Amino acid sequence: MLRIPIALSFLLAFSAPSTTFAQDPSKSIESQTGRIAVETFAEGLEHPWGATYLPDGTLLVTERPGRLRLVSTDGAVSDPIDGVPDVLADGQGGLLDVALDPDFANNRTVYLSYSEQRSGGAATSVGRGRLNENGSALSGFEVIFRQEPAVSSRHHFGSRLVFAPDGKLFVTLGERGKMQQAQDVSNHLGTVVRINPDGSVPDDNPFVGKDGADEIWSYGHRNVQSAAIHPETGVLWTAEMGPRGGDELNIPEAGRNYGWPVVSWGRHYSGKRIPDPSTRPEFAGSIHSWTPVISPSGMTFYTGDMFADWRGDLLIGGLSAAGLVRVRIDGEQFAGEEVLALGSRIRDVVQAPDGAVMALTDEPAGRILRLAPAASQ
Repeated sequence: MLRIPIALSFLLAFSAPSTTFAQDPSKSIESQTGRIAVETFAEGLEHPWGATYLPDGTLLVTERPGRLRLVSTDGAVSDPIDGVPDVLADGQGGLLDVALDPDFANNRTVYLSYSEQRSGGAATSVGRGRLNENGSALSGFEVIFRQEPAVSSRHHFGSRLVFAPDGKLFVTLGERGKMQQAQDVSNHLGTVVRINPDGSVPDDNPFVGKDGADEIWSYGHRNVQSAAIHPETGVLWTAEMGPRGGDELNIPEAGRNYGWPVVSWGRHYSGKRIPDPSTRPEFAGSIHSWTPVISPSGMTFYTGDMFADWRGDLLIGGLSAAGLVRVRIDGEQFAGEEVLALGSRIRDVVQAPDGAVMALTDEPAGRILRLAPAASQ
């Protein structure tokens, strides 16, 4: 596997936020495909974590402290939506990802992942509720999946929610800092799980009828906070955080073991070496790895027209990279990358209906940034 260190080649200093979204040349960055205008689309969000578009073009956004909000097409942020479950907002935990039911237009069902306090500690849970017509409340919220076991750690909760074309729901789960448990398929730590929309287990999951938790799709992961479905193949792609080095881009396959913590392209935080994945061919390999890390969080395949040269590329939020990482893909192979330095930790990235790119900044006074081609001079 090819490993190419990322160098941050430029920094962007933001001045006062704009709500006009004009393509101001003074607020732009250079990219390999031309200059990009960067504007603050919305602000006043506390550690925004996940976002998804409603059919009417409104953004549904989670805030890690436990709030769910609507952001209108002109950037106005709503009051918190009622009916959101209680979350453990501590450490890396809180209200995490949000996804719409594939039949949202008819059933208005919204899915949330979050860290939940339980006996024995905390763990990631997934639930769903119905968003009312005016977007002010979720009703009938029910938990459909609970990661087991709950542990005392306050980090590595995951967690992204992605619906596959067949309607199955993938949930990415961190190993909660219990590294060795990622190799134990009797629990959900360090796994990607696959469930039906109601939380039941698909009959064709790889561990059904075998030794292992029925919900598991793949295991041996560290902390997966990026996931997206390839728009042409319908296959799940993920990016996960390594320790000191070794962030990975993967295509999780059913029943495969991705090696953590037995192998990694990085080292433990203590500096202790970890065997490289190439030394253990029985583990599934990654498409690409990053050292130094980018700390991937949030991911989407770009399919729009606004950035025609990006069509088919992966856009990954970078926490350590303080921007977006654009990855060029050739089939199932890494074909190159560039870092779009935005000067802020990026927690999630989504494509707007008009083809603009929206990036959530992971800050106490978090913003949603809008990226579009800069106006010609």
